[in-house]
Amino acid sequence: MAIEYKKSLAVFTEFVGVEEAENLLQWLLKNPKGKINLATCEHIHAANLQVLMAIKPLVAAWPADEDLQRWLAVLEK
Repeated sequence: MAIEYKKSLAVFTEFVGVEEAENLLQWLLKNPKGKINLATCEHIHAANLQVLMAIKPLVAAWPADEDLQRWLAVLEK
């Protein structure tokens, strides 16, 4: 899995594809105070971005890649 779910943290790794979107949505709905860690994320499918934009979780760590970080800046509250 490209997203590892912990108690209150979802860790995104490398390439997060469209197939992750439904599980991500369910986890965020069940964990409204859950945070996301994007530190090792290299690519995120737009479906996952839409989930993140709708829920607006707290970002615990931003991607190392500056271009991806700028693209995900819409998640900042």
